[in-house]
Amino acid sequence: MDLQEILVPEAVRVVSGASSKKRLMQEIADLANAAYGYCSSTVVDALQERESLGPTGVGHGVALPHARMGEIERVTGVFVLLEKPVDFNAVDRQPVDLAFGLFAPEDAGVEHLKALALVSRTLRDKSICAKLRANRDPATVYAILTEGLSVQAA
Repeated sequence: MDLQEILVPEAVRVVSGASSKKRLMQEIADLANAAYGYCSSTVVDALQERESLGPTGVGHGVALPHARMGEIERVTGVFVLLEKPVDFNAVDRQPVDLAFGLFAPEDAGVEHLKALALVSRTLRDKSICAKLRANRDPATVYAILTEGLSVQAA
């Protein structure tokens, strides 16, 4: 599995107006709606339900909010780069400026875990994160994300 299988260019956005975790979740849901046609309110509810189990802010300014949803057919993702970091209750208490939302069908056990591991490995790479933070063009951000994974997979 590589990132191009779960992330389309239309699912990458640079956001300047998210001022809270709740607003970031809404941005992720709106982006999932625009890129994949998912119902925004269903996405927000699913993300918040998962978040209630424990924060998905993994540290170093990165969040990996994810959810299983009955109405989708395959694992998909969205990526949001925030111009201004927000508090996300991350494990290291640092604000988040890189968020990868991951969505999986209810019955996607192994595929969901593989995708989550892939995204996590990518966003643990400090050089990839530095490149992402240095760019504001969604097409460039998408290229950095997808190139980073193919390099790591090699």
